[in-house]
Amino acid sequence: MIENTHKPVIILGAGGHAKVIADALLQSGHKILGFVIPDKKQETSFYGFSVLSDDDIDTFQPDSVVLANGIGALPYQGKRRALAARMRDQGYTFTTIIHPSAVVASDVELAEGVQVMAGSVIQSGTKIGIDSIINTGVLLDHDCKIAERCHLAPGVVCSGGVNIGEGTHVGTGVLVIQNISIGKNSVVAAGSVIYKNVLSNETFIQVRHRRVEAN
Repeated sequence: MIENTHKPVIILGAGGHAKVIADALLQSGHKILGFVIPDKKQETSFYGFSVLSDDDIDTFQPDSVVLANGIGALPYQGKRRALAARMRDQGYTFTTIIHPSAVVASDVELAEGVQVMAGSVIQSGTKIGIDSIINTGVLLDHDCKIAERCHLAPGVVCSGGVNIGEGTHVGTGVLVIQNISIGKNSVVAAGSVIYKNVLSNETFIQVRHRRVEAN
């Protein structure tokens, strides 16, 4: 498992996900330098920290700080991915974040930029790719493989041996039974129960209740 660096952190973005990231960093003992907002207003702050512009970040050498991606991961939107690619092209790296309340087995492999939020449990043999978000209360049992740039929304549960492809969004409260594969760039709607494989580039919506009209 990648160990977190304790270089000062600059958070990209200033929305709800950025606040969650900031809290996890603070509880882990990190120093936050501020939040980057493209349309920065003078003398403003966010979550008690300085607001920085895109130009401000250039004053920090890439080896003197680490970044945290505070842009939320939503289906069909590539803003988060494009931002990360642009900053890496400039030589910056992204810190791996593990909330102190998360339980992560000793042999779990977390790539650069992975974010593991409060209350998550990740069991032995699991591997998680670059920039993936394991959101609040996610449960991953043994030997799961989560590819890069995935988002597992709050409350997702994966039994052992689940494989999820690159860029896939798994919605809130989804349940995935053992040894299932979900392809890349797919979206699984919130509340679904996945008991068969999901193809790449597929939107999976499970209808579990039907309304019956009265006569």
